[in-house]
Amino acid sequence: MTTQPVRFYQVGSFAVGNRLLDPDQRTVQADRSRSNALTSGHRACQGCGEALGARYVLDAAMRATGGRLVAVNATGCLEVFTTPYPETSWQVPWLHSLFGNAAAVATGVAAALAVQGRDDVRVVAQAGDGGTVDIGFGCLSGMFERDDDVLFVCYDNEAYMNTGVQRSAATPPAARTATTEAVGPEPGNPFGQGKDLPTLAMAHGVRYVATATVAELHDLEAKVERAMGVRGARYLHVLVPCPLGWGSDPSDTIRVARTAKETGLFPVYEAEGGTVTSVSPIRRRVPVTEYLRLQGRFRHVVGADGTVHRPDIVERLQQMADATVERLGLDRPAFGEGGPAGTGSPRTGEAVGTGNPRTGGPAGEGATP
Repeated sequence: MTTQPVRFYQVGSFAVGNRLLDPDQRTVQADRSRSNALTSGHRACQGCGEALGARYVLDAAMRATGGRLVAVNATGCLEVFTTPYPETSWQVPWLHSLFGNAAAVATGVAAALAVQGRDDVRVVAQAGDGGTVDIGFGCLSGMFERDDDVLFVCYDNEAYMNTGVQRSAATPPAARTATTEAVGPEPGNPFGQGKDLPTLAMAHGVRYVATATVAELHDLEAKVERAMGVRGARYLHVLVPCPLGWGSDPSDTIRVARTAKETGLFPVYEAEGGTVTSVSPIRRRVPVTEYLRLQGRFRHVVGADGTVHRPDIVERLQQMADATVERLGLDRPAFGEGGPAGTGSPRTGEAVGTGNPRTGGPAGEGATP
């Protein structure tokens, strides 16, 4: 029987029916024989982006390594909701480390395997943003410097969610947390603070660095597979929305992650040896207000209906997004509203690339006192 490829695109979205793709083009999650590394029975919150990210990443890594994988997990949400003693939801060899030393423990595992001549077994370390950009940064920097054969994955939900939603160095400006209340003339997390871990990994000359979100499964799985094909230190930074800490609807987790990329606030790209080699362009750019209004942690800035309460803060966040889009060339020829394609803000049409990407203020401006 003669057949021909068929593509079905859902109206009003960019989705394509996964079942219509050739088997070798389908996601790992569509494969009935997937390892299901993180299985049922865990205690994650409804709509948890980290649970999705961990299952996607480790299932892809298991397929890429033929099931020969050891995972090291820092203390944090992921460890707590998957392994309440004496239970576990993991179906891979899995070790629990302290909050700040997952990279060091993973290095030890990789070294032990090397001594045994087991170069067929690979090592993945995983942590939240607290265990990566704050408490764990020293061990992680050492792993990068030594070029240890470990893939380190940061599941970034932008705060210490397990202990009560305290600010981390990955918390975005103006976000409300338990330690950055929405009070005063500059409410929420201060501008000009924090760490951009993918950029810091690139500064270490790490062999492979990539960012991704749980909204684009094919992209995330492809990056995991590419990372597992590289020897030496590698870093993957995955945006994983947290409905509890972000004040978003559990049903909006994928939408929130996708909108973070579409605004330019979370760029998706790959880098090798400290140089950006590819970017995932924004297909339909939207203003930052579309992202902010989905989250309760920004309710003092933008209402759920899109009403702007603090136009000055919105302006600074928009400048940050515009600067990122310009710096990485994330715009495609036509992105909807605003000025000419690739030249302006989707909200104002003004020139971009002139502000400080950390503060949202004029170029050269420092952190707000």
